[in-house]
Amino acid sequence: MSSRNFSEQQALTDSSGLGLEQVVSALRTSREVTNKIRHRGDIRELPSRQALAEVLQGLSAALFPTHYGRTDLNDENIDHFVGNTLSFTLNILAEQIRRGLLFVLEESTPEADLNRQAIAVTRQFAAGLPAIRDLLASDIQAAYSGDPAATSISEILLCYPGTTAIIYHRLAHALHGLGAPLLARLIADIAHSATGIDIHPAARIGASFFIDHGTGVVIGETTIIGQRVRLYQAVTLGAKRFPADQDGALIKGNERHPIVEDDVVIYAGATVLGRVTIGKGSTIGGNVWLTRSVPPGSNISQAQMRDD
Repeated sequence: MSSRNFSEQQALTDSSGLGLEQVVSALRTSREVTNKIRHRGDIRELPSRQALAEVLQGLSAALFPTHYGRTDLNDENIDHFVGNTLSFTLNILAEQIRRGLLFVLEESTPEADLNRQAIAVTRQFAAGLPAIRDLLASDIQAAYSGDPAATSISEILLCYPGTTAIIYHRLAHALHGLGAPLLARLIADIAHSATGIDIHPAARIGASFFIDHGTGVVIGETTIIGQRVRLYQAVTLGAKRFPADQDGALIKGNERHPIVEDDVVIYAGATVLGRVTIGKGSTIGGNVWLTRSVPPGSNISQAQMRDD
């Protein structure tokens, strides 16, 4: 055995030489006594990030079988593939929903009731998948129509991080609305890690939405976005301030993010903060810092420039 490597057995038998007993004891004290931060104080099964990544892959394949599933599918076997993929994927999802409900429902909820609710949520989610696909089709078409560099719908699906982000967001938003907020947040973070685009799952986003390039885009929890809206990289739709209660704790859930109406374009690096409204058909220029509402048809830039 190499002097640099210890087997698991050695680590267990030689732990006293490393002082691990004291470390483990001190960690237990921190975990159970001085800094106990578990939800409701109990150890609970957590949703699995790895399982949710598998769910996202399966749902993407069911929604767009030849792009995210199998490239050799044809009219004779595609429905069979979609059905099998959904059956496998939704069973994994139901278990993750069950785990997520442990952080939502009353502590005393019987296990049978927990399982029934997880199945009910999964069933509702599955029933909504055709409508989600319809929305995603409008997003993909918006990307193809709005980007002169796009050569095909397949390129949009396979190569655009904004497409991945909006697929995952629409799935997460549906779960959030069905009472599975922890799962929705985990999916949003998976999307953020994969694309650099951070969309809170509660944000409401209309049809034909397009994020071009995408890196660094942030869309806050109470944001409302209309139809046919286009964002570029590094756009922030955020909160201007964070009100606190009389004890100094932040007030959660208040409407603090922008409303972006239909047919708005927001260019790279723009920051829009607070519960302001960007009127229909407006254009917000690059690197603009905006904390007030603007009427429909506005054209906001850092400075008006004139050609000589």
